[in-house]
Amino acid sequence: MAGEDCVRKRQSGSTTTYKTQENEETQRRPDGERSFQNSSNGRVDVDHVVTRKMQLIAEAEQLKPAFMKEVDSHFTEFVNSLVAKSALLDSSSSASLFPASCSEKELHKAKTLRAPPEHGKVFSARRSLLDELFEVSHIRTIYHMFIALLIVFILSTLLVDFIDEGRLVLGFDLLVFVFGKFPVVFCTWLCMFCATVIVPYNLFVWWAQGYSSSPHRVIRSVFYGMLFTLFQTAGLGFGPTYIAVSYALPPASRFIVILEQVRLVMKAHSFVRENVPRVLSSVKDKSSTVPIPRISQYLYFLFAPTLIYRDNYPRNPVIRWGYVATKFAQVLGSLFYAYYIFVRLCIPQFRNSSQETFNLRGLVLCIFNSILPGVLILFLVFFAFLHCWLNAFAEMLRFADRMFYKDWWNSTSYANYYRTWNVVVHDWLYYYAYRDFLWFFGKKCRAAAMLSVFTVSAAVHEYVLSICFGFFYPVLFFLFMCFGMVFNFILNDRRKGPIWNVIMWTSLFLGQGVIICLYSQEWYARQYCPMENPMFLDYLKPRSWSCHMKM
Repeated sequence: MAGEDCVRKRQSGSTTTYKTQENEETQRRPDGERSFQNSSNGRVDVDHVVTRKMQLIAEAEQLKPAFMKEVDSHFTEFVNSLVAKSALLDSSSSASLFPASCSEKELHKAKTLRAPPEHGKVFSARRSLLDELFEVSHIRTIYHMFIALLIVFILSTLLVDFIDEGRLVLGFDLLVFVFGKFPVVFCTWLCMFCATVIVPYNLFVWWAQGYSSSPHRVIRSVFYGMLFTLFQTAGLGFGPTYIAVSYALPPASRFIVILEQVRLVMKAHSFVRENVPRVLSSVKDKSSTVPIPRISQYLYFLFAPTLIYRDNYPRNPVIRWGYVATKFAQVLGSLFYAYYIFVRLCIPQFRNSSQETFNLRGLVLCIFNSILPGVLILFLVFFAFLHCWLNAFAEMLRFADRMFYKDWWNSTSYANYYRTWNVVVHDWLYYYAYRDFLWFFGKKCRAAAMLSVFTVSAAVHEYVLSICFGFFYPVLFFLFMCFGMVFNFILNDRRKGPIWNVIMWTSLFLGQGVIICLYSQEWYARQYCPMENPMFLDYLKPRSWSCHMKM
């Protein structure tokens, strides 16, 4: 009996100890788990499951900002390390070009030579930034919002026309007008393109084939250089401009001709600039072969969405024709978008502007009323041309490097904005204007080199607008050379805070409002106030300053 009592005491003691441990463990559990355990009894408490799920979602939402901040910091560190490694590679490649064994005389002689083409822009297979961003549902929603705004513009135009006319008016008279005389445009483009294919390529081939055996190499180079310059200025420069003015092409048709003129001039210059140093280097090395590109490589370059010539580019394996069709459809949609912006926001405002005298109050109101259409036109130009048009041609040519722009909308400085807005043109200006200027005048003239690049860019932009609109009104040139240069030095790369991005966007909005307002006023002033016998100075004097339509 005594043994049985001891056994019972031990069992009761162990049972008490087990229950005590279980109670302590239960107390350590969360309240939700204890309630779930107490209320289950073989059945699932649905309300508790839903409550617990909501708690987990709330905890996840609280952790999300910290997680995203951590990912962003790591990504920034990764990109910075890549940039640092790239700089180290550039410096090491420069050191390998001039080894320590070479003499100081040879080193100085090598430094005075112009950088060979392979040390310029490096092409690599990469997607456009918007294609990557549109895979995120939040960014794609912004794209859907712009589509919804287009639908609102269409409905507004249809309803107003129905109320005024008593019927639906589906005509697109403005589009038909601005893209008029298309046969003349096509013939002009075909002549420009054929001339660019034949003349620069053959001039280069004739020069290169006889350069090594010529007893007068300098005279030969000067002669062919003058012929090439004559073709660039007279053939591609004067000819298309004369056709656009003499045939009185409408604005959009003139834009096509003049922009193609500028593009082909830049392409021809790049082809000659990249290949001439190769020929000089082969002659210096006494090579038996002359590096002359094939005509097929030159033709591919003329269609490729880049202004930097290379014999070969990174290529994609296949062509996605559905992607091409989508991009061309988006270009067409952007054209109609611009049409409705002008019909609903610009034409009603500026059609009657000539009925009022020019005054400061009207100018200020005009500028601020023009900010919305100006910004929308800016977005459409970027999306339609720099994204859709260039990506469509890149896809058809299997051109793999799609970095036609960078994240210019995140810029906190105008220096970064100029580098990222249009990478295609920026690369040409950087390698053939800025770097060549430094090569010619020395690296101490960086400010002069930057000023020359700004001047060239501003002059070309103003030239395009003057020919296309049919009058000289240097608003864009003034904004480029004055505010653009000042902001480039004030809003420099040292400005990193978000407030500088706000300042950049504010100044960009105001600039677009000034451009749309002043050019539109001048356009309608010249329509309503024509001059019978204009003198040369009358073409230079703004008509909107003095035009007053008598009612």
